[in-house]
Amino acid sequence: MPVIACDPETARDRLTAAGIAVADGNTDHERWRASHAGATAVAYDDKVVVQGSDTAQLVGLLREDGGRAHVYFDGASRGNPGPAAVGYAVVTGDGIIAEGGERIGKTTNNRAEYAALIKALEVAADHGFEEIHVRGDSELVVKQVRGEWNVNEPALREKRVRARELLTEFDKWTLEHVPREINERADELANDALDAA
Repeated sequence: MPVIACDPETARDRLTAAGIAVADGNTDHERWRASHAGATAVAYDDKVVVQGSDTAQLVGLLREDGGRAHVYFDGASRGNPGPAAVGYAVVTGDGIIAEGGERIGKTTNNRAEYAALIKALEVAADHGFEEIHVRGDSELVVKQVRGEWNVNEPALREKRVRARELLTEFDKWTLEHVPREINERADELANDALDAA
């Protein structure tokens, strides 16, 4: 059960700005409470306590600085095109905050890599992080999104635009190409999703 030392009114403003309804507390000691994504935040005089099955999103939104995370992504396609899936992991100093893998139908490997990046960025944004360091083993996607390489295929151009839009939601970001061994967890999640079919 995470406990966040903070000014309850500032925390309330952060939740309201994120579109989360904040209600009065249930007791004299509670200043307010809010529920979101399977968790409930309860504010006291100098702290907010978050409880529930999935506290990560509320905790991310309540952090004073929005927090920092490392984001890993990988797309996989068996055949080119062929059955494809994405994998992602969002990691902080507290460990893995979110991870997942899912099938995305039949597509090329490059499109799967872009889909994985977009999914990973959406998850990081949902958790309210303000600074992210994104890593993937697709040199093509990393260099295209950073603007170092041109994007000739129209479908990939659209995905590049979407990835750039998502990146602008963060105050600070980096995007880095890494060897597959460093991206092992995202790769494993994408392949597990393909194997689960």
